[in-house]
Amino acid sequence: MRNVASDIAGLFPTMDLSRRGFVVTTLAAGFALTVQPVQASTITTDTVDLIAGEVKIPVKDGTIPAYRAQPVGSGPYPTILVVEEIFGVHEHIKDVCRRFAKLGYLAIAPELYTRVGNVVAMTDIKEVMATVNKAPDATMMSDLDATVAWAAQNRGNTKRLGITGFCRGGRTVWMYAAHNPNLKAGVAWYGPLVGTPTPEMPTNPVDIAGQVKIPVLGLYAGLDQGILADHVAAMRAKLQETGNTKSQIVVYPDAQHGFNADYRPSYNEADAKDGMSRCVAWMRANGVG
Repeated sequence: MRNVASDIAGLFPTMDLSRRGFVVTTLAAGFALTVQPVQASTITTDTVDLIAGEVKIPVKDGTIPAYRAQPVGSGPYPTILVVEEIFGVHEHIKDVCRRFAKLGYLAIAPELYTRVGNVVAMTDIKEVMATVNKAPDATMMSDLDATVAWAAQNRGNTKRLGITGFCRGGRTVWMYAAHNPNLKAGVAWYGPLVGTPTPEMPTNPVDIAGQVKIPVLGLYAGLDQGILADHVAAMRAKLQETGNTKSQIVVYPDAQHGFNADYRPSYNEADAKDGMSRCVAWMRANGVG
């Protein structure tokens, strides 16, 4: 039997695997407190014929928890990074991983806010926003790189690598698409495109559009109060201007921000189903599947 711990340690032989300075060292069960009570529309995907649960990802300064779901079997499986909303890797993000696993993928969602706060346990949305905004893009990029390395050692085919994410995670999709040239495709769900630079987020997707060399599908909401039509138009123009004609942005005119979040009032079943269908087709058409 393979020694998975040895495999992981071998990726980072000089790493101190302590948990110093990490606020979150294990994933919480259930849904984030901020979003409760959940809606009757909430989708629950079973684990039949899947390997699913928490794993530990070695990173440069310790380990971070992640949720992994994949088919039972030896693989290797095409790999999809699933990037959380502002609410952390809670039950909805875990369920999204299981949905992809049912389609034959290794889907993995690292907890990227582990150093800044336990957003799943917070009850004040202002505290959640302030916390996630402390997470540096550079650290997120590094943690996603480490997650890819882990997947490559654990039945993931990272030559067929994709990324998808929601809300802040949708923004991270664009940023990681510029960071990692080995990606095949990305799908960004209602991720912010413009913003005021901060030390943690010195650039935004519209600023790095020219560095995005892979096809990214953006899924956006026409009724979004934060991501405006002007923002979408600016991103489309930048992509066109910099020659990324493979990327596309789709706007659902009657959808609100969070329209794929089936556990929230913002859920739009028709648009969510269409978006997921487009997401899977996009991945498969671009080498992730």
